Amino acid sequence: MGDSLRGAKQILWSSWEDQIMRNGLAIRTDIEVGELRRHARLEADGRVAARLLAIANALSGMSRQAAAEAAGMDRQTLRDWVHRFNADGIAGLSDRPRSGRRTRLGEGEQAVLKAMILRGPDPETDGVSAWRVADVCRICSERFGVDYTEAGMLRLMKGLDLSHQKTRPRHPQSDPAAQRDFQKGGWRER
Repeated sequence: MGDSLRGAKQILWSSWEDQIMRNGLAIRTDIEVGELRRHARLEADGRVAARLLAIANALSGMSRQAAAEAAGMDRQTLRDWVHRFNADGIAGLSDRPRSGRRTRLGEGEQAVLKAMILRGPDPETDGVSAWRVADVCRICSERFGVDYTEAGMLRLMKGLDLSHQKTRPRHPQSDPAAQRDFQKGGWRER
């Protein structure tokens, strides 16, 4: 009797397993395939676009393995994204924020640093006429007591929506009218 029970469980298990393998994990269908493809075209993040296309391919009848490979992922990875898509929709396909090391400057100090950078250097007090990353690192160390490498300062500046690019220098004695005339191909006599 134990063998027949074991055989019955095995038959039930294999029929359930066959059904899962045949049907796969159900994907929500409230968003049409065309809409998923449209979102994928408009998506700025390439990874989210690939996830959208993989789900759209699976919904349009492609096998899960083929849909995953077409999107550059494994079948199991596609299954994980289907779970997120079923729970949260298209928004669930974006990467969640990751925890990481906090910046060494507090929010108030970051605001002061950003205002200082936007205001520009004072040649008499700061000793420079234009901010360089090395200068900002030095000023940050002097004023806030926090040392940053240049790469770390660039990351911090990017987080503050600042660019490390400098404007094109202009000579103080330049003549804008003469430059305009020269660019137009004309030359005027002085």
